[in-house]
Amino acid sequence: MSATLTVSSKQLPFPFAAIVIAAYTGKSDVVFDETASGISLTLNGTTITSEEDIVKALAKEGGLSEDSSKTPSFFALAKTLQTVAAFPETVAALDSLDDYLSFRTFLVGHEITAADWIVWGALKGSIKILGLLKNNQHPHLLRWFSHLESLKQTQLALTDLAAAKATKARSNKTAAGFALGLQNAKDGQVVTRFPPEPSGYLHIGHTKAAILNQYFAKMYNGKLIVRFDDTNPTKERTEFEDTILEDLRLLDIHGDIITHTSDYFDTLYDLAIKLIKSGKAYADDTEQLQMRDERFKGIASAHRNDSVEDNLNRFDEMKAGTTEGLRWCIRAKISIDDPNKALRDPVIYRCNILSHHRTGEKWKIYPTYDFACPIVDSIEGVTHALRTNEYRDRNPQYQWMIDALELRKVNIWDFSRLNFIYTLLSKRKLHWFVEKGLVSGWDDPRFPTVRGIRRRGMTVEALTQFMLSQGPSQAVVSLEWDSIWSLNKKVIDPIAPRHWAILNNKSVPVTIKGGPTTPEIKLLPKHKKNQEIGEKKTVYTSSILIEQEDAISFDDQEEITLMDWGNAIIRSKTIDGSGKVTAIEMDLNLEGDFRKTKKKITWLSSPTSENPLVPVTLVDYDYLITKKKLEEADDVADFVTPVTEFKEEALADANVNDLKRGDIIQFERKGYFVFDGELDGVKHFILIPDGRAASIASKASVSTTAPDAKQLASTTSTNNSTMYPMERVYGKDLTLSTSTKMYKMDSVYKS
Repeated sequence: MSATLTVSSKQLPFPFAAIVIAAYTGKSDVVFDETASGISLTLNGTTITSEEDIVKALAKEGGLSEDSSKTPSFFALAKTLQTVAAFPETVAALDSLDDYLSFRTFLVGHEITAADWIVWGALKGSIKILGLLKNNQHPHLLRWFSHLESLKQTQLALTDLAAAKATKARSNKTAAGFALGLQNAKDGQVVTRFPPEPSGYLHIGHTKAAILNQYFAKMYNGKLIVRFDDTNPTKERTEFEDTILEDLRLLDIHGDIITHTSDYFDTLYDLAIKLIKSGKAYADDTEQLQMRDERFKGIASAHRNDSVEDNLNRFDEMKAGTTEGLRWCIRAKISIDDPNKALRDPVIYRCNILSHHRTGEKWKIYPTYDFACPIVDSIEGVTHALRTNEYRDRNPQYQWMIDALELRKVNIWDFSRLNFIYTLLSKRKLHWFVEKGLVSGWDDPRFPTVRGIRRRGMTVEALTQFMLSQGPSQAVVSLEWDSIWSLNKKVIDPIAPRHWAILNNKSVPVTIKGGPTTPEIKLLPKHKKNQEIGEKKTVYTSSILIEQEDAISFDDQEEITLMDWGNAIIRSKTIDGSGKVTAIEMDLNLEGDFRKTKKKITWLSSPTSENPLVPVTLVDYDYLITKKKLEEADDVADFVTPVTEFKEEALADANVNDLKRGDIIQFERKGYFVFDGELDGVKHFILIPDGRAASIASKASVSTTAPDAKQLASTTSTNNSTMYPMERVYGKDLTLSTSTKMYKMDSVYKS
């Protein structure tokens, strides 16, 4: 490579665009020289010292120069963003960029160009702008910014920058956020692994580890191993392996290879023998509670100094599964009283006479995770073991196993475990809810399992962005759900088709004077700001349905707007003795200005044989527990939310007949929903939280007649289905009217 870019990591403002375009094009090495007074690029014998000129030069070398009249304006904008100090001007610039990117992937053309990098670098270099982007007011700009930042070359450049800034004392730490990197990582050589135990379903806590492992494997053009840690036949089943692989597919995670710890049982056994013979492990028959007490107090086992011969004999008894052997376990001989209690002679082998789902009756002894994991990591070529920091005290134990057995070293990279308020991650407690019939199964939308949150409408894109944004943060906190659902809303909002629904028990019939004498149908876009989503059929008649809440709010002679139609004037309302509106008459006023009305309402043409509406059920959920964080000693039955499922029956426009299970839509003015299938001919839609306080707040206090939680737990559920059965419902085809004498409407709505 003939070009060299030299810069100090301390330079302000830092030239992010220059170092990233150098990495993206591969046309220049980047050298961090803390003595450098500015930035400089040596290219083909020429030295360039302006970031703008450097970006242009590297773009030309890398084929990123787009012949467009717009490019100079973006370079000028980048310079403005670096110098503007006034808050209103900054917001105005971001608003303009957000609007510009609402229908574009990149700033110029259909590929990344120099314009993208120069503007991205200006945004990246401004703490004020980054703070504004976090306010979620510029979704299109944030999507574009995050995409550029998530690229492998960007991450490598930012990682190199972070390393250059780091002192020796913190050289192995990485700043939280998107600037992630692995220590001692080499492109094309990184191997990560995700080692789930096949004893249950994956949940939101596992998701972070799975996503990060795949992320780094791809970032460094490496390999991801999915390894089943199947060392406990008491809990593990083949069917759980299948469900875990399904869960990973739901997350769009695919291992390059799939392995099992049981593949290495012979090797692990031989290495345990090696430890015993070297005097680094011994057999122990101390009772479990006594062993726990002695380890806590730093008291040596009575068998710690038994002979190698005695230890090998007892290990043989264990291997044979004899009555004598069942009394014993094997412990690593590390320390008696190390301040780190994880090093106080941990158990590395124990007996279990149950049949293993893969090896059958061959083994009566099984290695512990703490013994097997570092060994198999080393054998399989894992370069970086990603672990939650709950294992941090056991990291020295991990390294001791490798050193004691003289195996290849493995880098450990740890991060904080995810915890969410009002959320159970304990398999045992989740299993209790399933057993008691308080949920429909492990895929219940109230469950934090991967299939549960995906069924509730969480997207892979939102999960990935959220997990990467957490980075290697070491803080152990209970997170609110609002951030991840807000992120999910940004993902689905630009692509969710818009539909309408009217609640059955709150519908009000309306007669439209001046409306069509016969039903008329128009094709309208399913999404007003994204015509690529397609078109839907909207039926116009002189008899429509609206919702009670809207009807009650109307004043006499008030002018309102019927969405996707036009204005109308309220002429009369019929109200019953209870104060409910039972009928409304209004005059169509298509000449009216919708900008002058305060109320824009959704509506549906009244159902007829020619205009069939679709019966739907709208479902919302509450948290399963009423306490933000359950302690280990808490009885879960004391904190069960009495009522956690809320259903409303409604009618929807016939366009929902085209939906497939898992499709996400928006019922306008009601929220985002995911189509969950059909039950008894009724389509079920699950409300997707949007991150706003009202959508994720506990609803436990809403119900005043809820049954006692323990009484609920003792009741056997009659719902044996873990999924709604899905049957295709075909609506009747509607006849399109291509013209009308009543009003004019473009086939494409213009907002």
